[in-house]
Amino acid sequence: MHNAEKNIASAVERLNRILPLTARHRALDSPMQRLHTAILHAYIDHGRSLTRNEMAVYVDDIDEAVKILQRDDLVVFNDDGEPVGAYPFTMEQRDHLVTVNGHTLHCMCALDALAVAPMFDLSTRIRSRCHVTNDAITIHQTGRNAPKQKNTSPLYFGINWSAASVNSCCANSLCTEMIFLKNDSVANSWLGEAPEQRQVFPLHDAIEFAARFFVPLIREESLD
Repeated sequence: MHNAEKNIASAVERLNRILPLTARHRALDSPMQRLHTAILHAYIDHGRSLTRNEMAVYVDDIDEAVKILQRDDLVVFNDDGEPVGAYPFTMEQRDHLVTVNGHTLHCMCALDALAVAPMFDLSTRIRSRCHVTNDAITIHQTGRNAPKQKNTSPLYFGINWSAASVNSCCANSLCTEMIFLKNDSVANSWLGEAPEQRQVFPLHDAIEFAARFFVPLIREESLD
């Protein structure tokens, strides 16, 4: 197994231990699975989450449904019990904008932004910023492919594993440290600050990481 493949497989396994989205989704009963899937597709179809009232169509007890989705960190809710995020999407303002199917959506982190195209087998345009330099980054992606743009430096994805917290949902902890880095020197510098806690992936490998983690959430695909 090549180093890149080992790194991707190891990262997917590690993230699944921190945030086992697919395992938690598959543990739900059928109405709850359909509800969770409908919330995800609502972002693609309508450019927003389902509302609480729209969610209630899928289940007999909406209060219990909200409790389960919140407990399992599958959906993020505001204080009024309205959904404001479902990995990889969020209704909150984040640095990562994804244009897909005629809608412009916010994603919780850089990995989430890279996951949208393979999850729904669509073309996307990602607009974000380098975490270190704040320079604008644009990625055109179709499925698992993101052709390199002319006259641009290779892009990287970085993750600070130490940001994960058992006392906070992933959206407010690890997601804030899953980032884009604009080139080799920036990526190496960022990694060098805490090599035991951080990991860097070239863009192609990051897309594969994102796809392997998120695609099984909505389609039958191996978790390996």
